[in-house]
Amino acid sequence: MISGPPPSTNQSVEELLERFTSGSKRQRLSLVPTIEERAEELAALAQAALASFDPDGDDWAAGWILQVFQRHQPQVLPSLLSSESSGWFSTPSAVGIDYEPLQRDLLAENFEEADRFTSATLRKLAGPGAEQRGYVYFSEVHAINGLDLVTIDRLWTAYSQGRFGFTTQARLLNALDGRYHSLWARIGWKQDGTWTRYPGSFTWSLSAPEGHMPLINQLRGVRLMDAVLHHPSLAARR
Repeated sequence: MISGPPPSTNQSVEELLERFTSGSKRQRLSLVPTIEERAEELAALAQAALASFDPDGDDWAAGWILQVFQRHQPQVLPSLLSSESSGWFSTPSAVGIDYEPLQRDLLAENFEEADRFTSATLRKLAGPGAEQRGYVYFSEVHAINGLDLVTIDRLWTAYSQGRFGFTTQARLLNALDGRYHSLWARIGWKQDGTWTRYPGSFTWSLSAPEGHMPLINQLRGVRLMDAVLHHPSLAARR
């Protein structure tokens, strides 16, 4: 149970936002439905609703507020999003990749398109060989720029209530003592680690198991996923 009085329509939206901003993960999750129910009141606050969050971070509370606006009050978004990137979170790249499409799809909860962008970007980051063959070798991962991996991971974290992203997958793997087959079962992948985007084979929503996205092709074993999850730049975020 969360501490303090239960959220209600008698609580001001400013008080609700304060509880949501400062609460523990468990407390925040309990407030997720209430934040959505009071989207119109939150939209009236405009920039103030996001004032306590850092665009350079990955706080999923900010991401959820933005997704609630996208769902129910889309007219307020242009005043909140950067004119340069059409997104609220910063998206630096060391190699000039534009992450606006990824942020846009994650904001709109178009997770399948976001996953396709992520896969294509990993191939681009790995080099011309990976782009030509259509997949990344595990040996190519160490050369992928860490700043870009962190940007991808931050966006997935921020727009999934902290449920998706490479660091989430790595944390779950660590809790399972590095057992990949246990991880695949936990995150809802096939037991051999393979995956498919065919209809009915994957859950493209926030209701998916924790760690369900983004997909990493395991047809050639666990070494690619292991290399990604243990990349130094991502390890530093755990």
